[in-house]
Amino acid sequence: MLRMEIALFLILALVAMMFFSAERQHTPLHKTFSVLLISLLVHLVLDGATVYTVNHLDTVPLIWNNLLHRVFIGTLVWIVFLFYQYLAILVEEETGKPRSFDMVARIFLVIAEAGVLFFLPIHYAVTKNGNYSDGIHAGVCYISMTFYLFLCAWLLFRNWKQIDKKKKFAIGTALIIEVTVSILQGLHPTWLISGMGMTLMTMSYYLTLENPDILRGELTEQKMSMLYLKSQVNPHFLYNTLDTIRIQAQLNEDKAVADLLMRLVDFFRLSVKVDRQMVALDDELELLEAYMELMCYRYPELVCNYDIDPELGGVPVPNFILQPIVENSLLHGLKNKGYRGEIRITAKESESQKGCMEILVRDTGSGFTKESKEKVEEMLRHYDKKAPKLEGRSIGILNVQKRIKLLCGRQCGLWYTDNETGGVTAHLLLPLDGEDRK
Repeated sequence: MLRMEIALFLILALVAMMFFSAERQHTPLHKTFSVLLISLLVHLVLDGATVYTVNHLDTVPLIWNNLLHRVFIGTLVWIVFLFYQYLAILVEEETGKPRSFDMVARIFLVIAEAGVLFFLPIHYAVTKNGNYSDGIHAGVCYISMTFYLFLCAWLLFRNWKQIDKKKKFAIGTALIIEVTVSILQGLHPTWLISGMGMTLMTMSYYLTLENPDILRGELTEQKMSMLYLKSQVNPHFLYNTLDTIRIQAQLNEDKAVADLLMRLVDFFRLSVKVDRQMVALDDELELLEAYMELMCYRYPELVCNYDIDPELGGVPVPNFILQPIVENSLLHGLKNKGYRGEIRITAKESESQKGCMEILVRDTGSGFTKESKEKVEEMLRHYDKKAPKLEGRSIGILNVQKRIKLLCGRQCGLWYTDNETGGVTAHLLLPLDGEDRK
C-alpha cells in the first residue's frame, strides 16, 4: 500500500514542477491552486507515514501515531476546503457573482480542524486485512468531504449555464472521481485510498484548467490577433485625416500642416511597436495624444483633457489599450452629437482595489441605449467565451478586455458606467506592480 503513496507523490511532484516553472498570471485562482498543490504533497507524505505507523502499532509509540494521524486528517480537511475555494473563485470569475458560501465554509473549516487536531479522541481498528483509524475522529474526514463536495456540486449546478463547457467537464469529472473514491474508502476502510482520490481530482483540474501549454497557447493567440489588428489601422481614419491635411495645404501653407503631418507620423510610429506586450503608461498616453490631436484638429469642437497622476507614468500597461477605447467613445458616443463635446482621460490609484490603478475614459456623448449596454456588458463579462475579432464594431473593447485579463489577471479588466450628466465612462483596472502580470 505504501508504494501507491510514493507513486502518487512522484506524479504530483512532477505536476507541481511543471506548474511552478510555467509563466502565468498570479491571480487568486492560480494562487489557490498553488497552495492546493503544496498542501497535497505534504498530505501524501503524511499519508505514507500513517499507513506505516498504523500497521505497526506494536512498535511505533502511540503518541507519535496519534500526532501523525491528527495532522494527516487536518491536512485532508484543509485540502477539501481548498477544492471548494478553487471552484468558488472559478465560478465567481465566470459569472461575476460574489461567493455566497465562503463564510459557512470557513466556519466549518475552523470547527473541523479544531476537533481533529486537539479535541476528538482517536481509535484504531485492528483487522487481519490491515489497520486503520476509525471512530468520530476519522469520521470527520467523511463529514468534511461530504460537506465541501456538496457545496461544489451546488455551485456547479446553480451556475451550469454560465460556466464554460470545458470547465464544467473538468469540475464534473473531478467531483465524480472524488465521490467514487470516498464511497470505496468508506466501504473498504483498509484500502486507504483517500490520497488517490484527491490526487486524481487535482490532476483533472491541472490537465484541463491549469495546463501551462494551454495558457501559452491563449497568450500566443492574443498576441497574434493584436499584431494583425495593429497592422490594419482603420482605413477611414487614415483617409479622412490625410484628406484634412490635403485641404489644409490647399488653403494655406502654414506650420499647421507640418504639425498635423508630424502627429500622424508619430501615431503610426508608436502604433506599430508590436515587439512588447507591456509599455509604460507614458508611452501609451503619447500614442493617444498623437491620435487625439489629429481628431481635435479634424473636429474643432472636440476637446480632450488629461488628468494623470505623474507618479503613475512609469507603470507598465498592456500595449495599445487606450486608443481603441477612445475611438469607441468617438464613434459610438460623440458622433451622434456631431463630434461636439469632451473626452477626459484620468489615471489614478484605485480607491477600492489596493495595489491597482484605474484609468477612466469619460465622454459627454449620447451614451448607451439599454440594448447596446446589455450587449456590451454581456460581451465584457463573457470575454473568454468569444473568439478574438478581427472585424466588426466591437473589435476594440473585446480585444482590450481579453488582453488585460490575460496579461494582468482576471481581477483586472474593463467595464462601463453611465454618467449622470450624459455619456459614459470606461473604467480600466490595472495592477500597479508589474511583477503581478507573469
